Amino acid sequence: MSYWLVIDLEATTEEGGWPVAEMEIIEIGASLVNQDGREIDHFERFVRPVRRPLLTPFCRELTHIQQSFIDSASTLPAVWPQFERWIAQHRERLVAWTSWGDYDRQQLQQDWRQHQLTSELATLPHINLKQRFAKARHLQKPCGLNAALQLAGMHFNGPQHRALSDARNTARLLPLVMPG
Repeated sequence: MSYWLVIDLEATTEEGGWPVAEMEIIEIGASLVNQDGREIDHFERFVRPVRRPLLTPFCRELTHIQQSFIDSASTLPAVWPQFERWIAQHRERLVAWTSWGDYDRQQLQQDWRQHQLTSELATLPHINLKQRFAKARHLQKPCGLNAALQLAGMHFNGPQHRALSDARNTARLLPLVMPG
């Protein structure tokens, strides 16, 4: 059986958004699913940012991530090896990793470079499910995760803008756009 890894990140931001180059990961959520979108395993960790350790009020309100969660978290160089150990046990069955849009891939690559980290994910294909969904549904332009779920006749489960619930909701759309 093949597995897919669905990743969602939450990152530092401000109202109006910051360029990816100025953002840092504050939460990693990953859902390992089979081709039916059923979760096999998951990973969830908070990450303490280095450059801007204080979350903006906008960021706290958007993500519902409290400053204390971040203050007690480890930095990415400590958290990422935990992720790599977790994914290593599933590596043989892993086909690709996916995210809703391309932001998560860009943010990971930037933070890997910044912290001089290596990742098994870099050896796997990345699939942008947002683009795949738009193409499968013949949409004029890609839509947000919540809108995609609604188009598919689903409701968002759990809190929005939290890494694991966003990853799990993205995973629910996987069977609709990936060949079985």
